[in-house]
Amino acid sequence: MIYGLGKRLQEQRLLKNLSQKEVAASVGVSASIISNYESSERTPSVEILMALARLYHCSTDYLLGFDRDEKGMFLDVSMLSDEQKKLLQHFLLSLGK
Repeated sequence: MIYGLGKRLQEQRLLKNLSQKEVAASVGVSASIISNYESSERTPSVEILMALARLYHCSTDYLLGFDRDEKGMFLDVSMLSDEQKKLLQHFLLSLGK
């Protein structure tokens, strides 16, 4: 098992106010499998890990313990136009100045 993965999975699930059953239905496994992931008894496959990251709106790097900043959160901009993405990027860059 990957150190801390279960804890981070549980933390993200609780932040989203989801039950293990709801998470399981979203990623296509049983609630007992989600319980096993969170208790570090099992390690999710790459496909399931990616599905969990999408569900929790965080990076797989965060879940795996590589990204320790800002809980590995990301912003889904897929619904924005190219122009809107450029404006958002400009705005975010201006915050760092």
